Amino acid sequence: MSIGNSPEDDRIFPADDRDSIGRALQQTRIAAGLTVEEVSASTRVRIPIVHAIEEDDFSRCGGDVYARGHIRTLARAVGLDPAPLIEQFDAEHGGRPAPTPAAPLFEAERIRPEPRRPNWTAAMVAAIVAVVGFVGFTMFNGNDAPKGTTAADGGPAPAPEKGTSAAKPKPVKPVVPKPTESAIAAVPQDKVTVKLSAIDDKSWISAKAHDGKLLFDGLLLKGESKTFQDDERIDLVLGNAGAIDLYVNGKKLADKFESGQVERLTYTKGDPEAG
Repeated sequence: MSIGNSPEDDRIFPADDRDSIGRALQQTRIAAGLTVEEVSASTRVRIPIVHAIEEDDFSRCGGDVYARGHIRTLARAVGLDPAPLIEQFDAEHGGRPAPTPAAPLFEAERIRPEPRRPNWTAAMVAAIVAVVGFVGFTMFNGNDAPKGTTAADGGPAPAPEKGTSAAKPKPVKPVVPKPTESAIAAVPQDKVTVKLSAIDDKSWISAKAHDGKLLFDGLLLKGESKTFQDDERIDLVLGNAGAIDLYVNGKKLADKFESGQVERLTYTKGDPEAG
């Protein structure tokens, strides 16, 4: 029989049962049906750093400031609210650093450059050049004055010089009107046409043709639009479907997705139908 505390009594239990930052990001990504490669392509965060963050290793981020930025970017890509994760990171890593105080006003006054003095020499040279040019121009015009009898003196009017002709008008370049939103109604009937417009926020999107060819894979920023066309079918993956307006075969869809919702859609020719 031993006297003292049991080894089991020395175990340290966590303060709460919430998931770690990396596990929360990993589980949400898997639930959204996204791979690490897809998240890396949409966020421009390198694949090894995504793996390290999902294992709660932030040493590869380059510092706490970059780690917060990566956590915020990855959370939005998988449809997770980044605010609780940032608070959890600050609590685990000593809090957010204090802002750097602004420099005193007198420091800016001390390094203000002195006003430049006027360059009288350059002004004098410019004035001389102007006078010489004016005199030369006057003498040149005097030597080229027409000689002989003019029409005002009763003689024949001078004949035009040979080889001269009336000035031809310059051709007017036609103005090509820019395409408007109404032009989407003129889509070809023998193809499937899909237009995506980011209205409220940015969204990661992926578009493939019927033969598996990748048409686009990346971020669609707020205010941007992309149009895809194929002979048979277009497959879509929307990382933030609530921020996207869909136009399929010239028709705007009334589907309303939630912000941060991941959607996999398929559209074919004719009346738009989600696959």
